[in-house]
Amino acid sequence: MDQLRVGFIGAGKMANAVAQAILLAGDVKAVNIFASAPSNRNLEKFQTLSCRTTHSNLEVLQNCSFVFLATKPHILPTVLHEIAPAVTPEHVFISMAAGVTLETLEERLPAGTKVIRIIPNLPCVVQSGAIILSRGSCVGEKEVDLLKKLLSPSGLCEEAPESYIDIHTGLSGSGVAYVYMFAEALAEGAVKMGMPGPLANKIAAQTLLGAAKMMLETGEHPAALRSAVCTPGGTTIHALHELEKGGLRATVMNAVEAATNRAREMGKR
Repeated sequence: MDQLRVGFIGAGKMANAVAQAILLAGDVKAVNIFASAPSNRNLEKFQTLSCRTTHSNLEVLQNCSFVFLATKPHILPTVLHEIAPAVTPEHVFISMAAGVTLETLEERLPAGTKVIRIIPNLPCVVQSGAIILSRGSCVGEKEVDLLKKLLSPSGLCEEAPESYIDIHTGLSGSGVAYVYMFAEALAEGAVKMGMPGPLANKIAAQTLLGAAKMMLETGEHPAALRSAVCTPGGTTIHALHELEKGGLRATVMNAVEAATNRAREMGKR
């Protein structure tokens, strides 16, 4: 893997997070990572990592066999049209664009091109993300295993059917924002009761971190863990009653459904 060269077409925040993960994995040197973008603004972050940068997407293809497509979804069709003539059987493309299906990717690139879809989420920036990947019809175990190895420092990385991609967007891609909103409300409740804001924010974040860690490490269903916190007539059951009256669970489920449906709509364009 010493000679593997990894490219990024698009150099935004998520692309930079994935590049950092690849460097942390230790199998690809910074000098073997190339990134392209129309302007220097995003490329500066890659330059800080000592990666190579260019304004030419074709230069990325000429130098790299493993290429992440990290542009905005509405820009990707134009990029695919531009790079298609330069694609070779050695190239593997990993699309990070929401709503752009494997079928669309395979249709717009030469027959037999290896394509994979991934949907990372924002905590990949701090190596605590959740990534779903789905392989195209020409991708084998070798390519998937390599991608998983490269992404492992980002956090959780699971392969799943493409039909789960949009659900993952609603659950985890957009779900990070739901958690931030809940954390904000949690801290503001403490501020209302007299705790300073900075301390409340710190404790709210640690509470979410600890709860998530218990879910992952114990394997318990969240309902079982929630029940373990409650005592008859205690503070927690009274608080949960208020959350139930406010329709918290139904509202969160509706949010996941709305984001999933929106992702599906984007895929039909």
